[in-house]
Amino acid sequence: MSELRPLKFNDLSDAVEEARQLLACGYVRHGNWSLGQICRHLVLVQDPSVDGYPIWMSLFAPLRPLVRRLLLPKVLSDDSPRGIRTAPMFVPSDNLDDAAEVDAFAASVERLLAHPGAYAPHPGFGRLPREKILEIHAAHAAHHLRHLQT
Repeated sequence: MSELRPLKFNDLSDAVEEARQLLACGYVRHGNWSLGQICRHLVLVQDPSVDGYPIWMSLFAPLRPLVRRLLLPKVLSDDSPRGIRTAPMFVPSDNLDDAAEVDAFAASVERLLAHPGAYAPHPGFGRLPREKILEIHAAHAAHHLRHLQT
């Protein structure tokens, strides 16, 4: 695997700014997905924090304490794991428009940040405080956007 750039966001607004910068300046892919695909994936993963996850994802609830203890610190690190397969419902198609998907990501982040109540329990980590869910989504955005370089 190629060397990826270090990338960490203080919050999701920084991730939106990074996506807009990549769109404006152009980028080179060092992974499987384009900017549009990454942004669509991020929307697909973070919108359920507001809307709720499919009920079948709660089947893994008994494993949440173990997953939270073992995987969450790695996800939040500067070198989150690569190559973990995602559920098909979170895999973006390959014919997406970068500009439209960056806009959709920005709108999703705005909606997520404006959500007044508690977020839905994360399928892997369970119910977490608002700040931790936002930290997870920011780390997830950095994990994927680090595969694109200007």
